[in-house]
Amino acid sequence: MAKNQEEEQDPNQINVELTEEIAEGEYVNLAMIAHSQSEFVMDFIRMLPGIPKAKVKSRVIMTPDHAYRLLNALRENIEKYEEAFGSISEDKGQNGFQFPMNYRGPIGEA
Repeated sequence: MAKNQEEEQDPNQINVELTEEIAEGEYVNLAMIAHSQSEFVMDFIRMLPGIPKAKVKSRVIMTPDHAYRLLNALRENIEKYEEAFGSISEDKGQNGFQFPMNYRGPIGEA
């Protein structure tokens, strides 16, 4: 007797649904992170050149355990990226913070 598809599926495999809208993604160029004892809150922000107001495009809230797993996954993927494409620059501005170039608007000259 043939097994049905559900029985053949790996019990550790998770089926994840990805809608077209979510698959398009959101471009962000800044992240702000806050935490409490029980959760991490990550706001992903898009800053546009010459516009002083930035917009939060996505907020992700997770437990400290999941935040730690995310940190390790990012670390692993950055290592793989750098092995394939070279080091990622860590240029820093004042106080160690760097906005994308020209994101405060044009600089005038007299």
